Amino acid sequence: MNLDESLLSHRFTERNGVRLHYVEAGEGPLVVLLHGFPELWYSWRHQIPALVQAGFRVIAPDMRGYNLSDKPEGVAAYAIDELTADVAALIRVAGDTRSARAAAVVGHDWGAGVAWAFAARHPELYDRLVVLNGPHPARLIASFRTARQLRKSWYMFFFQLPKVPELLAQRNDYEMFRAVLKDDPRRPGAVTDEELARYVEAWSRPGALTATINYYRAAFRPASLLGSGKLPRIEAPVLVIWGEHDRYLGAELAAPDPAAVPNARVARVPDAGHPVHYDRPERVNQLLLEFLRENRA
Repeated sequence: MNLDESLLSHRFTERNGVRLHYVEAGEGPLVVLLHGFPELWYSWRHQIPALVQAGFRVIAPDMRGYNLSDKPEGVAAYAIDELTADVAALIRVAGDTRSARAAAVVGHDWGAGVAWAFAARHPELYDRLVVLNGPHPARLIASFRTARQLRKSWYMFFFQLPKVPELLAQRNDYEMFRAVLKDDPRRPGAVTDEELARYVEAWSRPGALTATINYYRAAFRPASLLGSGKLPRIEAPVLVIWGEHDRYLGAELAAPDPAAVPNARVARVPDAGHPVHYDRPERVNQLLLEFLRENRA
């Protein structure tokens, strides 16, 4: 399903001096889409039209540091507590103030990490959660005790270096980042050259590379992945959609601990990589819509 951008509204809101850009489309229950690294709102181009056609209202932000959103300086500006507060602010601004819990939150990759933390901290602002190839933070932290996951996650440690990651990322017209978007999907042509140009434009904005890499730097500050302490239990219904050929995250990380997330289910998608919504957009849309429609009047 193609995205008709003429139907999108581009909006801005501000929290604590940081201006956040988001696109909005459709009418109905609110769905918030949180993109991953190194992307932007446009990474949901296959999901936005399907959700709108199914009767949902969608907002897809550029998370802070990305594309048209502000890029505050300093690693601390990208701590998980700041990122989850941005999502809460977006829902309060864009949601139906009579029923903020009508919101559903969907996240992929870093957006999934933020979605997990948001869900634990703000149960009053949403009614269900969907994560795409993004493990619960506690499970991810525990996985770093294994050599297998450490090998997969080498880039997280590389990003802790000052300046060097930015210098390498911008070489040869952002070859390192372009390779991520071209090589991670298993489906040939999942990202066209024309689509890739949208990402390159976003990476080229002043301060963008440092801002996006600062997500990883902030995550390695003490307790930062969990924020200020252990994440509370998530009681809301959760759907995990997992591309089984993820080269960054082991398949064993898909299912969260039932003690922490008792109402979770996992839908594994064969022949899909880390960007499962690029590889198998029709299947992801089907799973997403079935879950979002459950128990709605």
